[in-house]
Amino acid sequence: MMFPLRRLAIIPLCLSLLACTASAADETPASVKAAFASKFPQHEVTSVQPAPVPGLYEVVVKMKRGGREEYTIVYADAKVEHLLTGDLIDTASHKSLTEARLDELNQVKFDFAALPFDKAIKEVRGKGERKLAVFSDPDCPFCKRLEQESLSKLDNVTIYTFLYPLAQLHPDAPRKAEQIWCSKDRTAAWTGVMRNGSKLPAGKASCATPLAELAKLGEQLGVEGTPALFFANGKMIAGAVPVETIEAAFKAK
Repeated sequence: MMFPLRRLAIIPLCLSLLACTASAADETPASVKAAFASKFPQHEVTSVQPAPVPGLYEVVVKMKRGGREEYTIVYADAKVEHLLTGDLIDTASHKSLTEARLDELNQVKFDFAALPFDKAIKEVRGKGERKLAVFSDPDCPFCKRLEQESLSKLDNVTIYTFLYPLAQLHPDAPRKAEQIWCSKDRTAAWTGVMRNGSKLPAGKASCATPLAELAKLGEQLGVEGTPALFFANGKMIAGAVPVETIEAAFKAK
């Protein structure tokens, strides 16, 4: 049996299931882990703890996704006779406890200072004291929105753009990325195309590009789509977020 890497559709907790999962005194997270391992030896369980719902246990399973490890959660009764996949919802706050826990488990950890900035397009605005790395695709409409509506409004910032063309979505993006990287002024070429609607630099790309290396780096960092923003304080945000969100991320600790 394989488990989804993220959540399935919301599944209500059945009272009949909960009624038959009251744990005995000798049932512990360790015994649940052992029972789970005996039934699903192909999965690596990293932790088991009581779930917020009496009678259920949260089982954290390590999975492989692309080039990085990722965790998923299933809920089990004490004897692992039943499994529940889906979101555990707090009805008071209307928030998914499962989603919050998965976000905690799968938080991308990276060393900002170790990023290969020599393989990025560098733009310095003002004093450039604040640092931001962005994985971006020249054919991605959300990347253009981020550039036009958010990044263009930042000041006192150094933006490192890592070209990350998603060929499966935008077949011509790798060619455009090569054109931009091989231009005489990469920063001007990038901002012109993404913010001002300028045409690509003329001529055929004729230089070595870091696209293959950046594809591996993005995979290691868990970049699944563009744009993806990485901050020097260890924060990562995905999507064309408003400038207020970026400013808040700069201030976060």
